[in-house]
Amino acid sequence: MIKKCLFPAAGYGTRFLPATKAVPKEMLPILTKPLLQYGVEEALSAGITNMAIVTGRGKRAIEDHFDNSFELDMQLSGTSKEFHLKEIKEIIKNSTFTYVRQKQMLGLGHAILTGEPLIENEPFAVILADDLCDCDESGIISQLIKIYNKYKCSVVAIEEVPMYQTSKYGIIAGKLVDETRDTYRVTNMIEKPEPKDAPTNMAIIGRYILTPDIFDILRNTKPSKGGEIQITDALLTQAKQGKVIAYKFKGKRFDCGSIKGYIEATNYFAKHQGIV
Repeated sequence: MIKKCLFPAAGYGTRFLPATKAVPKEMLPILTKPLLQYGVEEALSAGITNMAIVTGRGKRAIEDHFDNSFELDMQLSGTSKEFHLKEIKEIIKNSTFTYVRQKQMLGLGHAILTGEPLIENEPFAVILADDLCDCDESGIISQLIKIYNKYKCSVVAIEEVPMYQTSKYGIIAGKLVDETRDTYRVTNMIEKPEPKDAPTNMAIIGRYILTPDIFDILRNTKPSKGGEIQITDALLTQAKQGKVIAYKFKGKRFDCGSIKGYIEATNYFAKHQGIV
């Protein structure tokens, strides 16, 4: 059973400066909810109640958001605006939040390794709040957990992207193992390849189920050219042992790490909630 979800949330959010100078990028709202809250709700819907968050300097707003605000509760109690806090209060009631700080920004792999004390020796989910996803039925983490329960190894969510965009993603190659579920056993992974070097157009997005041996692998993973430790490189070590499954998830993803994707997500959710 997957009981913990790790949220790497220590990045600077430079593409959204100056807005992210004082506000964590994970707290940027889509309509009235921060990106990170959407991710926590997805984890909760999958039966996960332990949220492990890797933060950094200037991220106190995350801890404050997922905590009770007695002054605000008192101000709104008994008023017509009290319902605005219902969702977040339910999340606080049903979840446990733990935090650790990433002292240096050395890549996603390093962020995940930083979260090891919060996870310990058990399989866990990873959600990148930048990737905001909407699914008609079960959330992506719920989908990945079903795949994990069958194969008992690391699982990554993938989607097809235009070939000219492969340099933005980790790209996988693999052998189809379940056509009805669009499931592949990964044979190769390349971090941000140029289109001419990409083995496929199947890109890893910000949803993972990882087995705990990933921590030892990350400790022994050499930094890439940019000095960052890539989770893709660590997963490749597992893939060479046949221990990574890629699953083409069912749902819609928005890259809210980009301004274009953020605007698209805002318009999409506004339309689906009847606001515009």
